[in-house]
Amino acid sequence: MRRQPVTSESLKSVGFQPAGGVLEVEFNNGHVYRYLRVPRRVYQGLLRAPSLGVYFNECIKSDYTYTPVPAPAYAGQEG
Repeated sequence: MRRQPVTSESLKSVGFQPAGGVLEVEFNNGHVYRYLRVPRRVYQGLLRAPSLGVYFNECIKSDYTYTPVPAPAYAGQEG
C-alpha cells in the first residue's frame, strides 16, 4: 500500500485503502501496522488533526483491530 509522509512526532507515514477500510500507519520507530475496518471519515480526520499522534491515540489505536506488517512487506516503500 502506498503511504504518504506526514508531519508528526510519532507517525512517519499513513495510507488508506477504501476497500475494507484498511489504514496503514508507519511510526517513526520504523514499525508498520494495518488497522482494519477504519471508516474513511476517521482516516480523513487523522489527516486534518492538529496533532496526528493525539488523534491516533484517541480515535484509532484502541478502537480498531490491527496487525503488524512484517518488515519485508514494506521495505523500501516509503511515502
